[in-house]
Amino acid sequence: MTAYKDFTDPPSGKPGDDAASGSGEGTRADPRGVSRRGFLKSVGASGIAAAGTTMMSAAVLADEAPPVAKAPAAATGSGAYTVQFSVNGVAHKLNVEPNAVLLDVLRDRLQLTGTKKGCDHGQCGACTVHVNGVSVNSCLSIAVMHDGDEITTVEGLAKNGKLHPVQQAFWEHDAYQCGYCTSGQMMSAVAVLHDSRVPADDHSLREAMSGNICRCGAYKNIVAAIQDARGKMRRA
Repeated sequence: MTAYKDFTDPPSGKPGDDAASGSGEGTRADPRGVSRRGFLKSVGASGIAAAGTTMMSAAVLADEAPPVAKAPAAATGSGAYTVQFSVNGVAHKLNVEPNAVLLDVLRDRLQLTGTKKGCDHGQCGACTVHVNGVSVNSCLSIAVMHDGDEITTVEGLAKNGKLHPVQQAFWEHDAYQCGYCTSGQMMSAVAVLHDSRVPADDHSLREAMSGNICRCGAYKNIVAAIQDARGKMRRA
C-alpha cells in the first residue's frame, strides 16, 4: 500500500472505532498528524489566498497604469473636428470629418481644383502638394493630420501674377499633352529643385520624378523643362 492509501481510506467501521460510533470527526487521522479533512481545508484556503493575491495584483497594476490618451474633443455634435492650416498663404479654419482626405478638402471645400484626383492610391502623383515644403500625395493624407501646417498647391506657385520658373518652362517646352498630370509634375519638380540631395543630372532627375506618371508619355519634354528651370533659378 502507498502512503496515499493510509492517508485517504475511510474508517473500517469496526466496533469501537470513533468514526463508526459517531464520536470522532469521521476521518481517520494520518500518523503524521494530518487528517483528510484538514488537508482539504488547507488546500481550499490556499486557493482562495492565491486568487485574492492575483486580484489584488491586477488592481494595483490597473492603478499604476498610465491613463489612456483621449481623442481631441469634437468640434460639433456630428463628430467633425476643427482643423486650422494655411493654404497658399491664406489661413483656413474648417470643420472636417475625422476621415476627410486632404485632397478632397482642397478640391471640394476650398475649390482649389488644380490639384487632381488621379489613381486615388498614391501611385500616379497627380495629387502632389507641398506640406511645410515637402511634397506629399494629398490623396493619402488625412486633413486633421495637418493642423497648423503650411500647404502649397499649384495655384500658389505663381507670385504677383508671374509664373514660377517651372511653370514657365513647362509652357515653353510643351511639357504636357492632356495636362491632367501637369500640376502634380510641377509640384514635384519644384520640390526636387529645392532638394540639395538630388544630383542635377538627367538620370537622377528621372529617378526623383518617378513617382509622377504621365499617361501621354511626355517625359522627355518634362525633363527638359525642369532642367531649363533649374538653370533659370540658379541665375536668378
